[in-house]
Amino acid sequence: MSTAHTVDGLLEIPTIDVSAYRTVNSTAHQRDSIANEVDRAARTVGFMQIIGHGIPEATLTGFTSATDAFFALDGEAKSAYRCPPSVNRGYTPPKSEALANSLGIISAADLFEAFNIGSQASDHPDLALSAADYPENVWPGEVADFASAVGDWFDAAGRVARLMVRIFGRALGVGEDGLTGYTDHSVDLLRMINYRLPSADIELEPDQLGMGAHTDYGIVTVLWADAVPGLEILGADATWHPVQPSPGALLVNLGDALARWTNDRWISTMHRVAAPRVNGTLVPRRSAAYFHDGNIDAVIAPLPTCVSSDRPALYEPVTIQEHLRAKLAGSRSRVLNPSADREAARLHTAAGLSSG
Repeated sequence: MSTAHTVDGLLEIPTIDVSAYRTVNSTAHQRDSIANEVDRAARTVGFMQIIGHGIPEATLTGFTSATDAFFALDGEAKSAYRCPPSVNRGYTPPKSEALANSLGIISAADLFEAFNIGSQASDHPDLALSAADYPENVWPGEVADFASAVGDWFDAAGRVARLMVRIFGRALGVGEDGLTGYTDHSVDLLRMINYRLPSADIELEPDQLGMGAHTDYGIVTVLWADAVPGLEILGADATWHPVQPSPGALLVNLGDALARWTNDRWISTMHRVAAPRVNGTLVPRRSAAYFHDGNIDAVIAPLPTCVSSDRPALYEPVTIQEHLRAKLAGSRSRVLNPSADREAARLHTAAGLSSG
């Protein structure tokens, strides 16, 4: 699996304006230009800053107000919405997950707390989807507008994710609809994440992180985050590089499914969230990641346009279901994933990381 490229020790996250792709009268030249920019970012770093995404500021304001109100509740109230590890919904308390376990690596528990919603079996009544893969959402009753405000952001971020999939198809030479057939009942998840620690001088375990090193699991992630230090990307120079979103931009990064589909032409970038600090002091940080992971029955296998005699297929076919279950068993159930050798090997080269 490829690694983000650095130039003179710097990691550039390109800013790409997709507004022309959202207009019905955009030209083929405009769309090709955007697709080429996305292809370049996907080949070199696997992350991009997306502007012109069309999400109103009011949608973000309502969303962050609702999530702030939920995370401000006391621990007992929040824990009432905790689900079993096998159900990727509801509340996750601090130190109950370790994302590095999804790479088969032992690590300290991560500091973040989170609340998850996602696509449900009831959203597709004609498909008889399994509730194990598409569980129903739980909604906290203490915050009156939580469901509507969070639902509005879920819908808006989902539109950006689906737009990106169309751009990906054009960039990969399979057409704008070339990948959409794998996503018409996609397993999508919105994870609202809070790094507000109990106190600024809390003592951390050795190597403890806000969120451990990992690659994302599916096709594409649409991320909103505070302009607070924390997010870091592992570069080809085996060091971690800080990344912060530009004002008004959404960070978009690629997941394992897309790396597999592109036969590692595109990068599923290793990233983590360090314990957020400003001037050496732990500070609050918020983010919200929308994961667009693909249909549960979709088969991940290298696309014909990404395989050649010089570059044979690097991956055996696997379903989205098989892939997601192995990854989630690692992060949520703390069962080390035995099927992530390629990703784990990259992490073991990072500066200062031991092999144990």
